[in-house]
Amino acid sequence: MSNLMLSGGPGHDFDATTSELGALSADIGLDPTVVTEPVEFFTALRRAEEREIPPWDLVTVNALRWRMETGQYTDQRDRLGFELRSADAGLLAAHVTGGGGLLVLHTGVICFDAEPTWHELVGASWNWDSSSHPPVADVDVAVTAAGRDHPVTEGVAPFRVRDELYLHLDTVDDLVPLLTASHLGQEQPLLWARPFGEGRVVTDVLGHGAESTTHPAHRAVLRRAMSWSRRGTPNGS
Repeated sequence: MSNLMLSGGPGHDFDATTSELGALSADIGLDPTVVTEPVEFFTALRRAEEREIPPWDLVTVNALRWRMETGQYTDQRDRLGFELRSADAGLLAAHVTGGGGLLVLHTGVICFDAEPTWHELVGASWNWDSSSHPPVADVDVAVTAAGRDHPVTEGVAPFRVRDELYLHLDTVDDLVPLLTASHLGQEQPLLWARPFGEGRVVTDVLGHGAESTTHPAHRAVLRRAMSWSRRGTPNGS
């Protein structure tokens, strides 16, 4: 079984977090293929869609790639700027609706400028006018009522992890968080898992650095997220 992983971008130690995710993937029998360029990533998806290669069982996005249109990113735009085309977003949608899994980590909700198909798949996206995050700090993670009954988070005890907490994301209307954290009296969704067509999507907005992805409780949740979302897991399981 296979896991196509998109990694890389500014401001984060993607080498460390993707290395941990790749090890978890291999542990459950999903052979990781890591790419750092979106063009290569979408070429791999297109080849699977056109049956030149076997379908990917899981696709993981642990990356930060977007148009970088604001001024502070001018010096990085030529090297790292990327605009998601609707046809490529359609490849991701076809992968999932056809039975494949999608796991989106942390900056994945910032990726691709809230392109509509991507936003709908992921369940949330960054809004440059209203979303924000405080400095990296200890985050107290709570399990919701829905989380206590879901295979990804069932039996998980509340835990504290050093991470970057995303605030005020734009979310789809029917989002049901499994994990949350409180900030200034408001609950912020951290992780959710949804069937989508014949496939499954898990979005986890934790994972800023290796101190998060190697945290024992978070690592266990990530392992379950991969197992639940990969191709061949019946919806509802």
